[in-house]
Parts: sequence; C-alpha cells; structure tokens
Amino acid sequence: MAIIDRVKYDGPADVLVWRHPTDDLSWGTQVIVNQSQEALFYSGGQALDILLPGTHTLKTANIPLLRTLIKIPFGGETPFAAEVYYVNRAVNLDVKWGTSTPIPVQDPKFNVFLPVRAHGQFGVQVSDSRKIVTKLAGTMREFTVEAMREYFKGVLLTRAKDYIAETITKQKISLLEINAHLEEMSQAISDKLAEDFGQYGIKLVNFYLHSVDAPEEDDTVKRLKKALSDRAEMDIMGAGYDKKRTFDTLEKAAESQGGAGMGMGLGVGMGAGAGIGGLMAGVMGQAAAAKPAGGIACPSCRADNPAGARFCSGCGKPLGAAKCPKCQTELPAGAKFCSSCGEKTGA
Repeated sequence: MAIIDRVKYDGPADVLVWRHPTDDLSWGTQVIVNQSQEALFYSGGQALDILLPGTHTLKTANIPLLRTLIKIPFGGETPFAAEVYYVNRAVNLDVKWGTSTPIPVQDPKFNVFLPVRAHGQFGVQVSDSRKIVTKLAGTMREFTVEAMREYFKGVLLTRAKDYIAETITKQKISLLEINAHLEEMSQAISDKLAEDFGQYGIKLVNFYLHSVDAPEEDDTVKRLKKALSDRAEMDIMGAGYDKKRTFDTLEKAAESQGGAGMGMGLGVGMGAGAGIGGLMAGVMGQAAAAKPAGGIACPSCRADNPAGARFCSGCGKPLGAAKCPKCQTELPAGAKFCSSCGEKTGA
C-alpha cells in the first residue's frame, strides 16, 4: 500500500468528526488543518497529539506523544500507522428537537389532563476533541450533527419533559399561559443539559423552547376550548352560564323531537321545560319582589308609586283624589266615570 504524504479534509459543515480512510503515514507527511478544525492522532487505543489550524509537516516537534508511543526513528520517510481524526470545532446552531409523543399533564387551572408537546432548537460546539472521539465517534468513519442529536435525544427529551411537567404542576402555570415563561424555562433546561453534553466533549451553546402546546385535534382540548369560548360569550352578554346551559338543553331537545326519537326528545323537552319554567318563575318572582309594597297606582298612567308619593313618577300628575271635570265631585282613584253625573273622567 502506498504511503500517504498529504492529509486533508474539506467536508460538509454538519460533520463533527471525520476519520481519514487510511492510516499509512510517514515521517514528513503533510497534514493540512482548516480553520475551525483540529487534527487528532489516534494509535493503540489512545488519543495522542492534536494539530491546530495550519499546514503541518509531521516531525518530532509536532507529534511527540505519537513518536514516543510507536518509536518512530529520526530522519527519512519511515512509514508508521496512525489514525487521523478531523474534529469540527465550529458552532452548529440549527439543531432541531421535539417531543415525538405528547406528555399527559394535569392543567392546574382547569383540572383536566392535557397532552402537552414541545419543540425547539439548540446549538452545540465541540469543546474537547479527545473526549468526543473517544466516547462518541469511536471507530466510525464520520460522526455527524444528526448522529449527535439522535444520541442525545433520550436524555434531552427526558430533561425537557420532566421540567415542563414540573413547571406546570408545581408552579401552577396553565398550559394556556405557559408561553409567557418560555425564556426562563429554556434557560433552566439548558442548565440541566450542560453537564450531560459536557462529559462527551460537547458544549451546549444555547437551548430554546419555541413552543409548548397541545394538539388541536385532541378531544379534551376541543372541549376545553369550547367551554372557554362559551364562558367568554356569556360574560360578554352579561348572562349566567347556567342559564345558557338551560337554553342550550331546550334547543337540543327541540331538535331531537321527531322520527324514532320523538318520545325521548319529548321527555327531555318536558324535563328541560320544567327547568326553564322554574327559572322563569324565579325571575318573575324577583320582579314581583322588587315592586314597592303598599304603593299607589297613578290614576292616569297606572304607574306604580311608593306609598305617600304626591306626584306620579311616570307622568308627573298629582296622585290625590280625582275630581269630576263636569261637576267637581271627588272620585276615588282609578274611577273612569263620575258617580254623580256619569261624566267620563279620562282616567
């Protein structure tokens, strides 16, 4: 096999670790390391020397650990075997993540279980080339951002799910209000994940929760939104929610009458009718209770007035005894004809 005299990698940015396909190097081989890269020499199961960005010619000064391990002699183009791993130290900010299945969490405000899901993104950067090669890349030809995301998917979702559920339950934040807390939740989850990534030589640059919500098509979510919509409508109308429910029951009962379901619909309608009858009776009773006791009815407009009133609050006419317009005989309040001459009083 020919001895490699030049080593370089110009691959895509989403590759975190790339292993050179051959390990036949020689004293004097040229190794080119681009910006944001490091070249790590690996031999005998050990991560050894690291070359920083630049063009390097292998010699004693730049690979002392490797030379000592494999006892490379001085001078000439003596061949030796060593693996070269290129590590991408650039920052990758567009790593997406999300819950594959919703998390069932009891909403503290409405006391119903809602299926909670979350989505976001995070950024990473290799902080320790030796750790990522030794603990993650291993003998793989290349280790990509996607492979890293899959590797950390389990711990990431576990941390995110636990914290979201804890926030909703312990801090009593409703799912409908949780978007106002995304920034502080993102930072808290990032702090929890930092150590998990760090032990594999990866720095978590940032972590974002973009959304925490529930699927629109879920039946529980639909019912909750319908209930909130009805309540908001009744608040705007100024009526009680129980009254709307009674009217809705009557309406549904009326729609269900007819055909094979007539008997059932009629029974429901009668029961609901009794309920609305009681409701209306209560309203009428309240109105009657509001009528002033011992009041005076105006002989002209029949408006009710409190006892002792001298003028009508409806038309302003005197509330005293009326007189016949023809013979001036005093008449009782409300008399329509004079008891003396039979003249119509106009009351």
